[in-house]
Amino acid sequence: MREYFQVITQSEKSSARIGLLHTPHGTVKTPVFMPVGTQGSVKALSPEDLREHNVSMILCNTYHLYLRPGHKLIAGLGGLHKFMNWHGPILTDSGGFQVYSLSKLRSIEEDGVLFQSHLDGSRHFLTPELAMEIQGDLGSDIAMILDDCPAYPCDLQRAKTSVKITLKWAKRAKLSKRCEDQALFGIVQGSVYKELRIKCLEGLMEMGFDGYAIGGLAVGEDRALRFQVLEDLVPLLPKDKPRYLMGVGTPLEILKAVKLGIDMFDCVLPTRNARNGSLFTSQGRLNIRNSCHAMDKSPCDPECNCYTCRNYSRAYLRHLYVSKELLAYRLGTIHNVAFYTRLMERVTKAIEADSLSSLERELEPYNNEEV
Repeated sequence: MREYFQVITQSEKSSARIGLLHTPHGTVKTPVFMPVGTQGSVKALSPEDLREHNVSMILCNTYHLYLRPGHKLIAGLGGLHKFMNWHGPILTDSGGFQVYSLSKLRSIEEDGVLFQSHLDGSRHFLTPELAMEIQGDLGSDIAMILDDCPAYPCDLQRAKTSVKITLKWAKRAKLSKRCEDQALFGIVQGSVYKELRIKCLEGLMEMGFDGYAIGGLAVGEDRALRFQVLEDLVPLLPKDKPRYLMGVGTPLEILKAVKLGIDMFDCVLPTRNARNGSLFTSQGRLNIRNSCHAMDKSPCDPECNCYTCRNYSRAYLRHLYVSKELLAYRLGTIHNVAFYTRLMERVTKAIEADSLSSLERELEPYNNEEV
């Protein structure tokens, strides 16, 4: 039987590695960046756009799809892949972070979390078992446990409670897993406390999961503290399992995390920035709304071969954004997603050549970017 995850190349100069993640909907080469398709759609793009620009895997969200249109409706229509016409791998987040970030009213209890919908104010009780039921009905390739993601700053007692709840819910999620071909990832919490992070990881490893995610970062802490947590924790993660850093996604941060041994990433940054006219280029971030682009015939990035750069000038893109034309969001998002896909291809080649440090210098224009 083929292994779920295989490391095929290991850097000699760092902990970076290239792997193959085998899923029911295809094999994904890692390191991989997953564009966020929260509600079953990567905002402004079609699945055809994603395929054209070599996106191999996307992330969708349990919380949003549970509230609208509902997991039972999606299951009745053949599952999430068929529903959205995306036939590549899908990872679904459990909804824990969205409950923390979006809910007007939430109460974390031993059995689950009571929250108020951001859509209509209705109240719901999300349990580890319900999170697994929803993700089973969606039919994602990778499901995440329901975890307790505390805000930052977080005092020691709150962080201890978070770890206790996360481990308890992780055990219940694993016991309630019903889809044999759906991988299940544990999520390491513990805020910025090394001892708690290690305790949470050890508890998850005792249970045994198909992969391990690091959650609770990029929630307000500074970059130095974020990477201190990673430097303490990543060497302790199982080497034969995929490692997923949740919600961290500036170009330079991705590269630095890859050097530490992280395999999987997601972030709203490329799609959100595109909607605001902020485009990623080989020379750094470009604000396409600036008046200096009004007569510029060049593409937004001369080194990019995406659909947008092949066909449209900076002048036209600026016009679309200033005019608030809907086409602006599609063209900008195509470019930013293509930039991230190409970034991961460059990272992979740099691992093979053991030249990540050289690529890191090329990404210095993104040194001050924040999630």
